[in-house]
Amino acid sequence: MEKRFFDKVEDNAAVRIWAETTQQEKGDSLTGGYVSELWNFSRISVTQNNLQEMKEIWGQWDDEVKQLFYCHYGDLPYLLDVKIDEHLFRALAQYWNSAYSCFTFGKVDLVPTIEEYTTLLHWPKIQVERIYSRPANVPAFSKKLMNITGMSEQWVTTRIKQKGYCKCIPWRNLRDLILAHPDVKKRVDVFALSIYGLVIFPKALGHVDEAVANLFDRLGKGTTHVPAILAETFRSLNACKRAGEGRFIGCAQLLLSWFHSHFWKVEKVSYRIFSENYSPLKELVATPRRDDVTEENWMTVLRNLREEDVEWRAPWMVPDEILYQYRGFDWVPLLGVWGAVGYAPLLSLRQYRSRQFTAPTYGLA
Repeated sequence: MEKRFFDKVEDNAAVRIWAETTQQEKGDSLTGGYVSELWNFSRISVTQNNLQEMKEIWGQWDDEVKQLFYCHYGDLPYLLDVKIDEHLFRALAQYWNSAYSCFTFGKVDLVPTIEEYTTLLHWPKIQVERIYSRPANVPAFSKKLMNITGMSEQWVTTRIKQKGYCKCIPWRNLRDLILAHPDVKKRVDVFALSIYGLVIFPKALGHVDEAVANLFDRLGKGTTHVPAILAETFRSLNACKRAGEGRFIGCAQLLLSWFHSHFWKVEKVSYRIFSENYSPLKELVATPRRDDVTEENWMTVLRNLREEDVEWRAPWMVPDEILYQYRGFDWVPLLGVWGAVGYAPLLSLRQYRSRQFTAPTYGLA
């Protein structure tokens, strides 16, 4: 990783020796010979917000406004066009192995990584060392909304709703504001907030949660949102796996985009040409997909995956250094908007076309 993370950059051999020594000294928190348990059926719900109105608003904007959005928030709008294959998603969720924080298909282990999600979202203004964490003293929800929307306290407070234990603002109020706000930059900001609340962290359907506004409030300072997205993806999958049911509240669009980037191998792809304006998510959205495969057939396909079926390193990924530990941890704690989870990227070194070795996992569980 870069020197702003650590005192020095470690080469592969040094990391391997450190990992093996640490694993021998501290032991392993994972059960030996663990095999992911596959449920016979799934009650996981992939119920999503209706994004048609957001698509229509985006389609009405001219190139200048869209470019303003891309400049500040990257390729988020392409997520609106990612079709959710519920049969594939439910089958994929069966293979989530919470003990390893990865997907286990037979003998193939893969996991979405910070580096992959950062590349997919293509957000130019983030600083990878500024990982989101909720400040101890945060402004009131109304104050954050006033800052983001530029509206009065009265306008904001009359529109805040209570959903269970959480405060939210309805999408219909944000939609009306986007359509009528005289400040173009504020329209762009509110639209981005809506994508975060309805697509990336869709907890209360039709509403943007207060916790999402907490994260959004930090984005202007260059804070990276990727670890929070991964944390909530992993946490939601874990919760559904343990209960055998539940609604997935992570970003299903990003997870499926990641999946399609690794399966299956193709002879020629256009990802080989990289430029500053290249968008892997845009190309993934434009790629035709079959949508007539049943969940049972997807389960059969995933059970029979072979190593040669896997594109280990996503073809749009540029080789780079990876974050494999953080401060006193032998792995990386990911802080989400509602909680935290452990993440061990050394378990997925093959995705970086590196030699896989036993990674330290003490304390990860």
